Amino acid sequence: MAEQKLGNPAVVGLGGFGLATMVLQFHNVGWMGLGPVIWIGLIFGGLAQMMAGLQEMKSGNNFGYCAFTGYGAFWISLVLMLLGNHFNIYPASTTDVGWFLVGWTLFTAILWVGAMRISNALAITFTLLLIGFILLDLAHFGYPGLTVVAGYELMLTALCAWYIMAHIVFADVFGRDVLPVGKPWF
Repeated sequence: MAEQKLGNPAVVGLGGFGLATMVLQFHNVGWMGLGPVIWIGLIFGGLAQMMAGLQEMKSGNNFGYCAFTGYGAFWISLVLMLLGNHFNIYPASTTDVGWFLVGWTLFTAILWVGAMRISNALAITFTLLLIGFILLDLAHFGYPGLTVVAGYELMLTALCAWYIMAHIVFADVFGRDVLPVGKPWF
């Protein structure tokens, strides 16, 4: 009996990460309100990405397990924090959000090192993500104008995540590498 082919959970994780990141940046640059950020962040950025991470665990991919589960938890906690602020339930100040982001910046720095050992495209994605978090950190600690700069920079991050997602999907659909991701940096 032939083994059943399984889907790669990274496509859902990268898709959710990219879409939630993109929509949040549409808000950060002033193009839209928070409503869509809440719902996409909770469901696709949070729940679906966390599910992808748990599936990565079953495949033995520790990087994907950590990244997708971690950033899924990021999105769920961010959305809950935004809702808490809206309803005045355990509200978080700008500085509180800044420290929240500093923690995620450090988490991202660890994964950034690992990404450099996987592929050029993933290393670029995590480099941009790390820069984006640093810009948001600075925005929350006295330089609010950097939120817009971070917004545009993180849109590039989202596009890079979608490029890797498309690489995986297209390789499966076309049976060959259509969108190369490049060799690891080291």
